[in-house]
Amino acid sequence: MDAVIGAFGYTGKYITRLLLAQGRQVITLTGHPHRPNEFGGQVKALPFDSDHPDQLANSLEGVDTLYNTYWVRFDHGTTTFSGAVRNTQALFRAAKQAGVRRIVHTSITNPSLDSPLPYFRGKAQLEKDLQELGVPYAILRPTVLFGQEDILINNIAYLVRKFPFFAIPGDGEYPMQPIFVEDYARLAVQISSGKEDCTLDAVGPDIFSFNQLVELIASSLGRRLWLAHLPPSIALQLSRIIGWWMKDVTLTWDEYRGLSAGMLISSQPPTGRTRLADWLAANASQVGSRYASELERHYR
Repeated sequence: MDAVIGAFGYTGKYITRLLLAQGRQVITLTGHPHRPNEFGGQVKALPFDSDHPDQLANSLEGVDTLYNTYWVRFDHGTTTFSGAVRNTQALFRAAKQAGVRRIVHTSITNPSLDSPLPYFRGKAQLEKDLQELGVPYAILRPTVLFGQEDILINNIAYLVRKFPFFAIPGDGEYPMQPIFVEDYARLAVQISSGKEDCTLDAVGPDIFSFNQLVELIASSLGRRLWLAHLPPSIALQLSRIIGWWMKDVTLTWDEYRGLSAGMLISSQPPTGRTRLADWLAANASQVGSRYASELERHYR
């Protein structure tokens, strides 16, 4: 039996599909039991409540591999990075108490305990905690995930469909190395069978500047687009206006700082094989046809 934290979410759903296709029994621990469950009775949902560690451990009894995809994109209301760190630390301790054989943990490229960005700093803290836990582990460090139901690529495409221009903070030359979500899921399941501890970047075969990424999306949709390079503070103000319009958070200052600092690329060889251009060409009729709300998906 395996446990996927986030089986009803984005990345975890694809991991769960692969495990079920292999005949594995899967459970999930979730703080959002009301979310749609495409797996029906195939995946049992149990509460993820870090305030009750013994209950967490009992839920994980008999689990061979724990796949953790739980995290938050930004602080919002009572949902915070510090809370996500505490919840994950409790999950790790419960996994050890329950005798879980291996933990496959989703981190981020270029994490650092010294980072001024809480996203990268929190991920680095959890890597350290996992390395010191005493349970065999595999840490995967993805950059940006793309695929059906993704938020970043989809919402760029949505705006490209709606407007003849696209506001880009700064010069837009900061790089990104996106990986296809199904490639990431395959990598997570493959690495679960190993016995050695390992840390591996999960990145696709192509590196784009942000300018090139937006231009590729526009070209795939057959749209002519003017890239408006704006001072970051003004571009972020525009993103807040769009967020107000869509009742969502589209881009945060910390996310821009991570992008512009080149945190979403890797010096390691690619571990994904699907090219974004090929995926966009095959899915041009669907990508960006509807807006995907981060707040609706993960915070409400």
